[in-house]
Amino acid sequence: MRGTVFHYDQDHDYGYINGVDGKRYIFSRADLTQNMTLARRTLVEFTPDDGTAHDIVAAKSTPSSASGAPQQRRRATENRTARSMGLWAYFLRALGDDYGNFTGRACRKEFWAFHLWFYVVLVALFGFGILLNLAINGFDDRPGTSIGYIPALLFVPAAILPSIAVAVRRLHDIGLTGWLVLLCYTPALGAVAFLIFGLLPSQFGENRWGPVPAGVGPA
Repeated sequence: MRGTVFHYDQDHDYGYINGVDGKRYIFSRADLTQNMTLARRTLVEFTPDDGTAHDIVAAKSTPSSASGAPQQRRRATENRTARSMGLWAYFLRALGDDYGNFTGRACRKEFWAFHLWFYVVLVALFGFGILLNLAINGFDDRPGTSIGYIPALLFVPAAILPSIAVAVRRLHDIGLTGWLVLLCYTPALGAVAFLIFGLLPSQFGENRWGPVPAGVGPA
């Protein structure tokens, strides 16, 4: 995969690469396969592995038409971390660009925005289903079709993966491993873990999963 160096801390030997897929990957000098400059925006090729970059080599320069996509991806990623977003925009991004994205960080606003709009959309779809069923069946007591509930029933499984992904990124934001998301799905601790993870403040400053999200100030 291709990408560009976003940041490298020589003293602590870690850095980040913005991949052409819009995700950010962490690396250290041990992941380099050749001596190379790690200046910001250096074009590289690497092997992605669960949020980390390995086998990093300097990429050969390509015509501007071929490098346009990586540059646009990089600018979009940097702009995304530079400004805060509205609740609906966070929800749409979770269902779009960040669908299945388990890397990076998500602030409290992004976490709660997703779940707020998830339930708003779900209620709206069920309401639409009830009205559609009434329009088809009328108000008779006899059994009728339930086809109106299909959109809501399709929406729920489609939103499961981004729901888990945003929870994992929220855990990264507070400095915890994403595997703790499993606590949110345990019968006894699920609701409590969900509330705690959603309310804890962001870890200020850059951590191993990326820079502090936009709109987050000092604690």
